Amino acid sequence: MIDAERVAIHMAPDDLTPLRIDEVLVRKMLIGFLREETLKTGAKRVVLGVSGGVDSAVVATLAAEALGPTNVLGLFTPYRAATGRARDDAREVARTVGIRLEEVPIATQVDAYFAGMKDVDRIRLGNKMARERKSIEYDRSWPDGLVLGTSNKTELLLGYGTQFGDLASALNPVGDLYKTQLRELAAHVGVPRAIIEKAPSAELWEGQTDEGELGFTYEQADVLLYHLVDRRVRPAELIAAGFDAALVAKIRERVRRSHFKRVMPVIAKVSLRTVGHDFLYPRDWEAD
Repeated sequence: MIDAERVAIHMAPDDLTPLRIDEVLVRKMLIGFLREETLKTGAKRVVLGVSGGVDSAVVATLAAEALGPTNVLGLFTPYRAATGRARDDAREVARTVGIRLEEVPIATQVDAYFAGMKDVDRIRLGNKMARERKSIEYDRSWPDGLVLGTSNKTELLLGYGTQFGDLASALNPVGDLYKTQLRELAAHVGVPRAIIEKAPSAELWEGQTDEGELGFTYEQADVLLYHLVDRRVRPAELIAAGFDAALVAKIRERVRRSHFKRVMPVIAKVSLRTVGHDFLYPRDWEAD
């Protein structure tokens, strides 16, 4: 039997206080993470896509602090839907943190691929754009760099990203921060307020916004995901505490159905020890 009154005391749909972080400590941890994980691979620099959004702005700032601005390359890779605002914001981020920013348009190669195809779905087009951008980032990381990820915890849990596209990276310093927490950290590290407050958008088509496409706000998702994932609260308890039943079901199903995006490809086991099954080591495993 669920004690609805007891549950409601500890969580509510509009209570974001459980998401508060110690910005100073988190900043220190993520800078240390980037420095240690980059250097242990022998890499000397990092590459990331700088879209003009808050996520990449935070990662660029942390990377510059961890490795020095001269060892960070930002890439702005616009398609036709890219607006002047996105370009200007990307340049402002690069100027603020002191990193080099290069613009590499992707319209030519994406349009060439779809030439002759009719009625290409805009989601399919968006996935192609995301993978084209990541391909460029990996190419520009050769031979001594690593690609940084900019997907936050909300996006990863919801599967809101393209497999082997924007979800791909060698290191991701912000993947354990919900969008709400990342905005909090952004303010702390000095990301311009206009970038923090603008509507999140992957710039996949004219007028596209993340929250418009998802059908709910990041704040709604974050507090629900925190209780559902971090605290392992049952859906029935969330509903009893006042969370919308339809939203709980929708978000829980998104988490379940997108699990394949968060793990390595499943390998069929036919030997004594199989990668991903029972040959499991940290990334810095050594044969000795």
